[in-house]
Amino acid sequence: MTTTAPNVSCHLPAELNSFIGRRHEIAEVKRLLSDARLVTLIGVGGVGKTRLAMRVGFDLRRSYPDGVWLVELAALESPELLVQSVMEFLEIQDRSVRPPIEVLTDHLRDKKMLLILDNCEHLLDECASVAETLMRAAPGLRILATSRQPLGVVGEQMMAVPPLPMPDFDISRSSTDSLKQFDAIRLFADRSQSVLPGFEITDDNQDSVARIVRRLDGIPLAIELAAVRLRAISVEQLLARLDDRFRLLTMGARTALPRQQTLRALIDWSYALCTEQERLLWTRLSVFSGGLDLEAAEHVCSGDGIDPDEIVDLVVGLVGKSVLAREGDQTTVRYRLLETIRQYGRDRLRESGEEAELRARHRDWFQDLASRGQREWFGPDQVAWFRRLRAEHGNIRTALDYCLTTPGEAERGLAIATSLRFYWIGSGSLREPRDWLDRLLAADPAAGSAAGPADGSGPGSAAGGEPSIVRANALCVNARLAVLQSDFALAADTLTEVRELAKKLDDAAILAEISYVSGLATLIQRDLTGAAALLEEAVAGYREVDARMGVVNTLLYLATAYSLLGRSDEAVPRFKEGLEICEGREDNWFTSYTLWVYALEIWRQGDVARAVEMERQAIRLKEPFDDRLGTALCIEALACMAADGTPERSAVLFGASQERWRSFGAPPFGYLSGLHEASEALARERLGEEEFEAAFRRGTELTPADALAYAMCQNVKPAKPAAAAQSSPLTRREMEIARLVAQGMTNKAIASALVIAQRTAEGHVEHILTKLGFNSRAQIAAWVGEQGHDLPGSAP
Repeated sequence: MTTTAPNVSCHLPAELNSFIGRRHEIAEVKRLLSDARLVTLIGVGGVGKTRLAMRVGFDLRRSYPDGVWLVELAALESPELLVQSVMEFLEIQDRSVRPPIEVLTDHLRDKKMLLILDNCEHLLDECASVAETLMRAAPGLRILATSRQPLGVVGEQMMAVPPLPMPDFDISRSSTDSLKQFDAIRLFADRSQSVLPGFEITDDNQDSVARIVRRLDGIPLAIELAAVRLRAISVEQLLARLDDRFRLLTMGARTALPRQQTLRALIDWSYALCTEQERLLWTRLSVFSGGLDLEAAEHVCSGDGIDPDEIVDLVVGLVGKSVLAREGDQTTVRYRLLETIRQYGRDRLRESGEEAELRARHRDWFQDLASRGQREWFGPDQVAWFRRLRAEHGNIRTALDYCLTTPGEAERGLAIATSLRFYWIGSGSLREPRDWLDRLLAADPAAGSAAGPADGSGPGSAAGGEPSIVRANALCVNARLAVLQSDFALAADTLTEVRELAKKLDDAAILAEISYVSGLATLIQRDLTGAAALLEEAVAGYREVDARMGVVNTLLYLATAYSLLGRSDEAVPRFKEGLEICEGREDNWFTSYTLWVYALEIWRQGDVARAVEMERQAIRLKEPFDDRLGTALCIEALACMAADGTPERSAVLFGASQERWRSFGAPPFGYLSGLHEASEALARERLGEEEFEAAFRRGTELTPADALAYAMCQNVKPAKPAAAAQSSPLTRREMEIARLVAQGMTNKAIASALVIAQRTAEGHVEHILTKLGFNSRAQIAAWVGEQGHDLPGSAP
């Protein structure tokens, strides 16, 4: 019996600089993980817990066939979103109304996986509860957590992460070579060389270097921050200033120099070395979560001492001082404060008295960004807006949290959440926006006004007794999201409240939206005639207010209803009109969904080749959005289309689509189930039950990338023999990425092609370089060319 080599999946960011030392700690963590299901690395900020966890995860990646996954929690401020965040990092898209923890446990139940929960200390109780629940449900799961204190879960094994080893005070007889055996010395030398090429530890400076790392207690972050200063001063000057600073901080008490205070003292010193304007910008930047771009810094942080045109120079200065980290590529540049530095800035911001104003300005900026994103979503910049909003997801959460927790701001929060409706849907995230909307609607002073007296004097009425357009829009969006999750009862209740508001507002756009959501709900519940009537009302209403995006969105489902009713003469013109409007706006999203269902109509008319190409074009348009739901729908459509002529291919695709549906609970568009059932029955009849089941199983074993490749190209085989899989040092996924590198694709393009995160693609490329002993992408390309087509995953 032959077996295929496991497909190693390591979802860790690439290391940006060298990893120094920690051999004993790495071995100990591995030992603990071999015995315990939860290991927590404990230590002060900056001691290197995260880097240690990621290095252990990378080393153990082959022991976990379902992957090593990093869940970064530092920027998460809302405990309610913990499970949702874990699902996002695990790339789980769920559209059901089941509790998120239930979806997560179901996903992990049969997985053998290592989950790294990083920076748990501010969500300690929640992390403990989630960790315990997941371990009970998933026996193959191991969790490696980092925190400043234990989670307190039964069975938890803890390991205190110490500072790096360093020489003692009696160093006068130490040689340079012996000093270099200490990890703290090696780290200082390595980081110093990165800012001062040619730096070496010599007989002349070794005493000063040793004293520096002693003063910093061997804390890696402190050592790295100190090494940056060698850009401007000598080792001896650095030591003198450290001595002065710490002597001042510890005067009168030997016990006043704990490691955490030492780290804060160093950041104090970094803060002091900044100019007054740089310090001011540092504190203001701390209101951002998960990074920012230059435009955001200019709008949120300028004023009261900083002119907008001064921001860029100040940002350059903070990057140079290692306060800000530059991220992104040549076309998209973002900046991030290390979490320890960000928290320091937040403390300073609170002391300054500016916190309330800065949080409000942050909210204003992201409300404006969300509003612009909504206006420009239906146009040529749609993909760019999707990527920008996805990059700002942490800041969006922070802005919504501000609106929810600040009296009088709920309506602004509703406006933000509502403006993001197509981003939420495009990102596959339905539960999170519904949660925000539910809480904001409950906090909105207008809550209950729709059901109050006609004069608006009832309890909870909006100011002045006027019904709120913002609330009506938010209710419509919430009902739309509920329908997409098949939560029809709640959607109906929500629409009842909207109708009450609509009577007072007499707003045509709201009335059109009510008809659209009602029509979509009716369609999904398989009342095709009733759906067509409601969707016709919606199209007319959207035309009345010239809402072309609403027209296109509604025509998609109206044409589908007519197609399923067998009324092709009414369906086809509406499909074509929708595509024409989309083409004029250079839209991707609505075009892809229109092509998906229009292709089914073309297929039923007998033009299989054209229908297949339409489905593949729909998949190509979905790739930038990581639209796994839409891609699964297209793969299932292709399975239906192959049932008669190539039944084996049909069975493989049905198997592949079934695996994708596991992420969503069940196919969400039940009105198409008849096509699935008839096509699957035909393929079974053509192949025979035994052969169909064998091909179906092969489809379930395909990775998402392999399933996608198989769907897009007929001559890609769904499985490879073990001998081929073992002929390369790379895993199947790594070989797949190596071939894309050989084609000249960037990490960003690879991520888009394989529907994975860019950081995941970057990590794979780094692993490939390490395995092959290369240092350039050109070497990977040459190696791929030399291997020919006898590699796992290669097309015959």
